[in-house]
Amino acid sequence: MLLLSVSATAVYGQQTQPSSSPVVVQPGAPGTPSRQLSSSTTAQAPQRSQADVEFMQGMIMHHGQAVEMTALIPSHTENKEIRSLGARIGLSQADEMKFMKRWLVARGEPVAMTMPGMPDMEKSGAPMQAMPGMLTPKQMEALRQAKGAEFDRLFLTGMIQHHNGALVMVKQLFDTPGAGQDAELFDFATDADNTQRAEIGIMQDMLKEKR
Repeated sequence: MLLLSVSATAVYGQQTQPSSSPVVVQPGAPGTPSRQLSSSTTAQAPQRSQADVEFMQGMIMHHGQAVEMTALIPSHTENKEIRSLGARIGLSQADEMKFMKRWLVARGEPVAMTMPGMPDMEKSGAPMQAMPGMLTPKQMEALRQAKGAEFDRLFLTGMIQHHNGALVMVKQLFDTPGAGQDAELFDFATDADNTQRAEIGIMQDMLKEKR
């Protein structure tokens, strides 16, 4: 009887011991909450690749310029369509930036991209474009100086260029062997591709109406 009691106590003690397994939090896609993953789930999850990390880091930088562009709208144009479009782009890309930062932090990766051997300026003095489609400092300054209809035109052409660059980045990711296998990253990248293709179509139509 004593043996059974001791055995039961030992079993109960083992059951109540706190788990030493680390808690892994999976960031939710933009607009959705994060969730905790079990050790069995994380063991089956595909490992991130360096291309995945660089894509997220680069896209944060890329989105940052788009948010900067949309921030100019309230003081540079009265066009209601531009204001509405800019508000949607600014809010969605700011939300996506938060998601990408959470994704990187959850995996122990730095948020900022480091580009060794890539100075901000070439030896010729011409600015280098860090990411596909990003506006040059000269283009950004022209956008800041423009007002009204000229601002609308530069904003639309610049954002189309910017969005096309994002599509290039997504294609490069999925063309890289072993990249894009993380479920959260895959969903984000495909959603970003679809959204920006749709917005390019909208902006192209808006430009046609101005001609």
